[in-house]
Amino acid sequence: MENRKKVAFYTLGCKLNFSETSTIARNFNDEGFDRVDFEDVADIYVINTCSVTENADKQFKQVVKKAMKLNEKAFVAAVGCYAQLKPEELAAVDGVDLVLGATEKFKITDYIHDLSKNDMGEVHSCEIAEADFYVGSYSIGDRTRAFLKVQDGCDYKCTYCTIPLARGISRSDALENVLKNAKEISAQNIREIVLTGVNIGDYGKGEFGNKKHEHTFLDLVQALDKVEGIERLRISSIEPNLLKNETIEFVSKSRTFVPHFHIPLQSGSNDILKLMKRRYLREVYIDRVAKIREVMPHACIGVDVIVGFPGETDEHFLETYHFLNELDISYLHVFTYSERDNTEAADMEGVVPSNVRAKRSKMLRGLSVKKRRAFYESQLGTNRTVLFESENKEGYIHGFTENYVKVKTPWNPELVNTLQEINLTKIDEDGSVRIEFLNKLAEA
Repeated sequence: MENRKKVAFYTLGCKLNFSETSTIARNFNDEGFDRVDFEDVADIYVINTCSVTENADKQFKQVVKKAMKLNEKAFVAAVGCYAQLKPEELAAVDGVDLVLGATEKFKITDYIHDLSKNDMGEVHSCEIAEADFYVGSYSIGDRTRAFLKVQDGCDYKCTYCTIPLARGISRSDALENVLKNAKEISAQNIREIVLTGVNIGDYGKGEFGNKKHEHTFLDLVQALDKVEGIERLRISSIEPNLLKNETIEFVSKSRTFVPHFHIPLQSGSNDILKLMKRRYLREVYIDRVAKIREVMPHACIGVDVIVGFPGETDEHFLETYHFLNELDISYLHVFTYSERDNTEAADMEGVVPSNVRAKRSKMLRGLSVKKRRAFYESQLGTNRTVLFESENKEGYIHGFTENYVKVKTPWNPELVNTLQEINLTKIDEDGSVRIEFLNKLAEA
């Protein structure tokens, strides 16, 4: 047993990457490797990369450096989106031995024959058109929630995005398989499952490895709602044009789906939405928010927005700012536009100077703080259910209500991974909400 090899993983980027890292880690386990923390000395370090922001490139180099510091003889493999888009660039990074693209990453153990260091990283990356099969995966990040991948790839051609180049066409897991994975997760005493994918509202497409499909996103949601043992289901990001009224109605009455939506907007200006080749105009977004508020007044609505897109004038930006300010939403995820190779937007005119991008980003982040505060204030005095997490942070335990209000209360290990009925009492200095327990048991 002494000579079992050790493997460590580092994930950059989205929840989908986390679920895929977990699946890759289980493959190593089946091949007789022991998983250790990335901070530990390992024989192999696997880095799951992201291509969405400029920082991802810099982060990758720092992570490789960290691995080399821990064990200079370690074998370093890069997988994921950035590995598919720019394999040669990653292979040239000092210390990298293997780079695997979109289809190869799930067969990584086939490529690791000997663990001797290479002078130059070896690249195995498919033409992205070959990424047409589906690999299901899920991750158990902490003990309280899991990310369940239901879909991969994207058929949309947004002008700023490299994801279709990195992940291929839209394709989905078979419904039976999603349900099987959900049951496996719930059997491990995990209370909450977050559904993830690249474009999950497109679920169903590519179920049979072609464009034909039997199921829709609504079918998926309805089937998952019936799985025994799952207490909470959360939809991650979903496109506004794919979030149908029927789905919103169903969530409002469902047993397990929580009233929390994250809906990318990207711009509040129709001119910019057209330049981005988004598949809706702002009027659709107004309708979606209105529908959610009609059937779930207390729902949490998060928004993705990009600032500094080519052609975005001050007027366009203010249009976005005022649009969001007036919209009844709960928080923003603000992204500063960064040029990506092989995208239409990279060649567009009207480049916004980086200092202007930074200023706009700061303004929207300020608006997000204001929106979240107003949302939390609207929830004070209401009774909710909190799922508590496992970390003791400076003597407090944190958790989230079903509608994504972050709460805190003095640390009590018995609360970890439990659902508790509470009343939201006041907002703390750090922005989280203090609570009172409705059942005395929890206070004991």
